[in-house]
Amino acid sequence: IVKSEKCKETWSGFSPQAFSGLLGFLKLSIASAVMLCLETWYFQILVLLAGLLDNPQLALDSLSVCTTISGWVFMISVGFNAAASVRVSNELGSGHPKSAAFSVVVVTVIAFIISAICALIVLALRNVISYAFTEGADVAAAVSDLCPLLALTLLLNGIQPVLSGVAVGCGWQAFVAYVNIGCYYVVGVPLGAVLGLYFKFGAKGIWIGMIGGTFMQTAILVWVTFRTNWHKEVEEAVKRLNKWDDKKEITLE
Repeated sequence: IVKSEKCKETWSGFSPQAFSGLLGFLKLSIASAVMLCLETWYFQILVLLAGLLDNPQLALDSLSVCTTISGWVFMISVGFNAAASVRVSNELGSGHPKSAAFSVVVVTVIAFIISAICALIVLALRNVISYAFTEGADVAAAVSDLCPLLALTLLLNGIQPVLSGVAVGCGWQAFVAYVNIGCYYVVGVPLGAVLGLYFKFGAKGIWIGMIGGTFMQTAILVWVTFRTNWHKEVEEAVKRLNKWDDKKEITLE
C-alpha cells in the first residue's frame, strides 16, 4: 500500500480521523457479539437439559447426532448470513434501496432451497443417518424419531441466519439481540424444559421447545424485514456516512 503507485491516491497515511467514530463501531460490535452468543448458548443449554432426562445417555447421543447435522447445514446459512450482511450494507450505503430489497429476496430464497434439499435428504436417510456417527441401534431409532423435527429445524435455519445477516447489514444488531433473549430464553428454553421434563416427552420435547423459540424468532425477523422501508434505511445509512464525508451526496434510485 505504501509503495504501490495504484494505492497512493487512495491512502495518504494515518491521521486522528482514523480513530473517530470508534464508539459507534464498539456498540455495534458488542451487540453483534451478544446476538451470536445468545444463539450459541441456546443450543448448549438444551444439551444441558437433556442431561436431566430419565435416560440421559440416549438423549444426549441422539441430540448430539442431530445437532451435529444441524450445525453442518447451519454453516451454509452462516455463509449466506455474511453475504447478505455485506451486500445489503453496501447497497444501502450506495443509495440503492431497490437493490438492497432484491438482494434480501434472492439470498433468502436460495438459502431456503438449499436447506429444503438438505431436509429432504435427512428425511430420506432418517433410519440410517446415525450410523455415520455410531453403530448403536437404540441411538439410530432415537435419531430417526427426531429426524422430522430436525428437518423442520433445517428449514427454519435456512431463513433465520440469512435474515439475521440482513439485520446486521442494516445495523439492527441490538434489536435482534433483544429478539433472541425473548424467543430463546423466555419461550424456547422454558418450553423445552416443560415438555421434556414435566410432560416426559424426553429429547423430542426439548427439541420442540428449541423449534418454538427459533420459529418465533424467524417469524419476527420475516415480519420486520417485510415491513422495512428501504428508502428510509438508505437515509439512515447516508446519515452515518456523512459523519465521515459531508461532501458525498447519495441519491435514491
